[in-house]
Amino acid sequence: MFNFPTLRELLLMAPPILFALTLHEYAHAYVAYRLGDKTAYYEGRLTANPLRHLDPLGTLLLFIAGFGWAKPVPVNPFYFDDRKKGMMLVSLAGPATNLLLALVAAVVFGLMKPSGWLFFMLSYFIYINVLLAVFNFLPIPPLDGSKILAGILPGRQEWLYQLERYGTAILLVLIIFGFLSPILQFFINPIVDLLNALATTIASLPL
Repeated sequence: MFNFPTLRELLLMAPPILFALTLHEYAHAYVAYRLGDKTAYYEGRLTANPLRHLDPLGTLLLFIAGFGWAKPVPVNPFYFDDRKKGMMLVSLAGPATNLLLALVAAVVFGLMKPSGWLFFMLSYFIYINVLLAVFNFLPIPPLDGSKILAGILPGRQEWLYQLERYGTAILLVLIIFGFLSPILQFFINPIVDLLNALATTIASLPL
C-alpha cells in the first residue's frame, strides 16, 4: 500500500500536492463566506497560505499512500439561508475546484508541450487533483461526498450525519483490506485518460 517516493519524485510532487490541498480548502472557505458564514474567515482559513490548511499526517499520506487530506475548514450551517443547500455547495466547492485545476493543467499541458521535469510536474498536478476530487466525492462521512449526497437526497438525511462518527473507521477498513485503491482507480483512470486525450488534442492543433 505504501510506496515511498524518491527525492526527485518528492520535489516534483510537492508543489502540486501543496497547491491542490490548499485551493481545495480555500474553495470551501470562500463559498461558505459568500453564503454568509464567516467562521473560516475569522479563524484565518480564507487564505491561499498552505500553512493554514495543511494537515501533517494527511499531507504525508498523500505522498506515500496515494490518498490524503488537509485540515477541515470550519463551517457553521446556521448562517446559511438554506442549511442543506449551503452545506452541499460548500462541500462541492473543494472537489469541483480540484477537477477544474486538473482541466486547466491539461490545457496548459497541451499548449506548452512540456518536457523534462515540467512534464512530470504537470502530470502529477493533473493526477493529484483528480485523486483528491474522486476521494472527496466518496459518500462516506466526513468526506465531502456525504454532504453532497445529503443535499441531493430528499429529507434531512440525519443518518448520514450520525454515520460521521464511524466514517474514519469505515475508511480505515477500506484501506486495510485493500478496497479503497481499486474504488479510486475505477474513477480516476478514465478521468485522467480523458484529460490526457484533451492535452494531446490541443497539442496537435496548428496554433
